[in-house]
Amino acid sequence: MNRIVRQKKRYRMSDKITDFDVKELLPQRPPFIMVDKLTYYDPLKSVTVFTVRANNLFCKDGVMEEAGLIENIAQTCAVKTGYRDMTEPERDGVVKIGFIGMIKRMDIYRNPRVDEQFTTTVEILEEVFNATLIGAKVEIGDELIATCEMKIYLTDKVPVNK
Repeated sequence: MNRIVRQKKRYRMSDKITDFDVKELLPQRPPFIMVDKLTYYDPLKSVTVFTVRANNLFCKDGVMEEAGLIENIAQTCAVKTGYRDMTEPERDGVVKIGFIGMIKRMDIYRNPRVDEQFTTTVEILEEVFNATLIGAKVEIGDELIATCEMKIYLTDKVPVNK
């Protein structure tokens, strides 16, 4: 049985975060990408930004639906994991695929509107084998618009993008 993996450019931790194209760290492809940029990374926390566009798949009547926020949080986790896999010397440089296993305590205080930019912060609460429990918050400026806990499972089985 052959294992197919997607090998990406190897980065160094000394590279600036702004040098990264998030598309290299995500299995999703446009128009399904819900993260514009990784703005902060450390082993336990990452921050991304995203601007809601009118043609977003999750927008209805100028407002991003709840599923878009969930997908953004999941993709923020994916970007964090991909960045870690590509920069930490003890990792193999292969970006692993994650799956949402659980969403817990999802509170949405308001949905972002078209042309609003929001910031998503994910923090690792617990890691056991291939399962990671994260806490997330989504903000527009100083306004908290959503929070949740999410469990993500990682796999070594990576689909080939064609």
